Amino acid sequence: MSEALVLGGGGVAGIAWITGLLAGLAEAGQDVTGAGLLVGTSAGATVAAQLGSGLSLEELYARQADPARQSPELMAELDMEALGARMAAALGDTTTFTEMRRAIGGFSLAADTVSEPERRAVIEGRLPSHEWPERALKIVAVDAETGEPRVFDNSSGVGLVDAVAASCAVPGIWPPATIEGHRYVDGGVRSAVNADYAAGASRVLLILPLGQDEPLASEKPLAEALADLRAAGAEIAILEPDETSLAAIVTNPLDPASRTPAAEAGRAQGRTAKLNWS
Repeated sequence: MSEALVLGGGGVAGIAWITGLLAGLAEAGQDVTGAGLLVGTSAGATVAAQLGSGLSLEELYARQADPARQSPELMAELDMEALGARMAAALGDTTTFTEMRRAIGGFSLAADTVSEPERRAVIEGRLPSHEWPERALKIVAVDAETGEPRVFDNSSGVGLVDAVAASCAVPGIWPPATIEGHRYVDGGVRSAVNADYAAGASRVLLILPLGQDEPLASEKPLAEALADLRAAGAEIAILEPDETSLAAIVTNPLDPASRTPAAEAGRAQGRTAKLNWS
């Protein structure tokens, strides 16, 4: 049976929560980190890359929950409602999904953010290893100029740090990442989950820090992606934050101070979570 672990976006809080959840699941005898395929988007790209670093889950958890071991992060003020309104305005009269993604990419290119080197240094600090893992890892980003998605893997010729930086480039918050002369933004512009890239797996576990909502420019809504996976014979299970975890994540998912409470809430949830395959 081929297994895929699909990790969605959710900021630094999402990184911490996913890591805590995985540690809690393993503690309860449900270690799911050995999946043959990892698909990561934004925060999920960071965790997927960390899982291939060679560090144990306990070590990865400590890097999220223990303030003394947390890597340096940049603070970002995030007003989800205001950001959503600005993105909606940027979409204007676009009609196709590619046009929508291109418009959001243009919005991101024009935004006043920290420099690329500053942001890349943050991603470097997050990843214990900067080498691609031996197992299959897909990291999703979107070309800011063309609106086309791109999936980075260990055969793409792109460094792991750059791939993760691209997937984590939240429009309007962080600078698009430059790779091979192209500028890339967060893979969440296409889909917060990008579950369809797990096609071919017979069992797919989705971990969704921000739930099942999809972005405005999502060409492949989650419900449709799941229907296609099931039609191809895959069993699917989904884990979303419980009430305590959600409270730790949603206030400001980009606030570095959210990491400890989100990691702890995720671990507590993972200890009791049930994987319902269907």
